[in-house]
Amino acid sequence: MASLIQAVILEKKRLWESRDQRLDGWPLMSSPLPSIIICLTYFYTVKVLGPKFMKNRPAYDLRGVLLVYNVFQILINSWIFHELGRFGWLSGNYSFICQPVDYSNSEAALRILRASYWFYILKFIDFFDTLFFVLRKKNNQITTLHVLHHGLLPMNIWPGLRFTAGGQASFFAFLNALVHIVMYFYYFLAAMGPGVQKYLGWKKYLTTFQIIQFVAASIHCFQLIFVDCDFPIGFCWWIGCQELLFLCLFINFYKHTYVEKKETAGSVSLSPARKKKNQ
Repeated sequence: MASLIQAVILEKKRLWESRDQRLDGWPLMSSPLPSIIICLTYFYTVKVLGPKFMKNRPAYDLRGVLLVYNVFQILINSWIFHELGRFGWLSGNYSFICQPVDYSNSEAALRILRASYWFYILKFIDFFDTLFFVLRKKNNQITTLHVLHHGLLPMNIWPGLRFTAGGQASFFAFLNALVHIVMYFYYFLAAMGPGVQKYLGWKKYLTTFQIIQFVAASIHCFQLIFVDCDFPIGFCWWIGCQELLFLCLFINFYKHTYVEKKETAGSVSLSPARKKKNQ
């Protein structure tokens, strides 16, 4: 038993020594524990504490707050997409097949590192999406998909950022930032009120865009199983399995929201005609 414990300690030490030391001293980077605690607090707040707090209170009108928040999200995601694109995936210096992490202190490597770190921090800021639902008493929108998607991402991103900040691992952040630019633009329009409702008929395609994101990211990640690349294969499995999880959740959401409901609505609309025919 003692030898097993010693082996675990040595392995933990060896793994920690392989961390990206450029992130030493950065907030939340010393241990995964703070991220886990914040995420668990989020789960408890949006599923228990928040609904209990709002139970006997009227919904808050947060239109002004939502407009500012969505503009902020558009701008910060645009910056992350720009940084990861200009100095990485759209620079001509990154390979879409195999891209090792650049652990140097070159300008490009540090810009990628900072953008990746702020992508991670942004996943905590995304918690406000759910908090706004709670305060507006939009409990029907606090779905399992929504809560899991927001609550698991920071914990799951931490290891990838701490050990492989950049390179192959940053492709999902690059895609996700683009998706969030479009998504928060949609939310911005929705927050403007009934006057723009006629322009919001493309939510179905937004969900499709999110699904395409996870398909592309999964293929990009798992291709390293068949390619000799100087990138830790363990992190490919770690990142890829999460992408597959969210892919399945989003497909299930799409099916339930846009396919099954459409079929149900079609059955309802046809029922009077069928009733008349039977008469």
